Amino acid sequence: MLHALKTQIAASAAALIVDEGLEYGPAKRRAVKQLGLPARSELPGNDEIEDAVREYISVFCADTQPVELAALRQLALTWMQRLAEFRPHLTGAVWHGTATRLSDIYIQLFCDDPKSAEIALIEHSVAYEPRTITGFTGASVEALSLQSLCEPLGETVGVHLMVYDHDDLRGALRPDTRGRAPRGDVRAVEKRLAQPMQD
Repeated sequence: MLHALKTQIAASAAALIVDEGLEYGPAKRRAVKQLGLPARSELPGNDEIEDAVREYISVFCADTQPVELAALRQLALTWMQRLAEFRPHLTGAVWHGTATRLSDIYIQLFCDDPKSAEIALIEHSVAYEPRTITGFTGASVEALSLQSLCEPLGETVGVHLMVYDHDDLRGALRPDTRGRAPRGDVRAVEKRLAQPMQD
């Protein structure tokens, strides 16, 4: 019974993620509400949500999603090349291959000086919003959020630059719970763009 409920929550959350561009956390909470379940219901894990998103895409977006993903990866690569000196790594749905036109781009920067990335944006007159988030290490990191036009999609896409210390890069390259690379550098993104059927 519990497993069936979690599967139901995952399926509803996946639809919200793909159709409305919600992040995993808010999508899970909204799914619980939509299904009329108690607020304290046990939620599916992110791996289960990702599986449900892949399934939803394969059923409802199989024709459009690969093109949208490629356009977002190309835009991510453009920003990574602009910020090459900060050792950029792409992560999230655009890296893992579950992104659609409503997905944001998440790039992690590994800087010798945490203020250097922000200074680079200011020097290039890039408008951005700074905020503090919890990073993959569990510590607070600065996130610099900006809007960037994705011409092939005719959409303005959110690009979020998370600023880490250079030393965090070592831990960043450990495989995730599924044995996959949780993020990729410029060369890895170029490789995925060249072989889109892989991911």
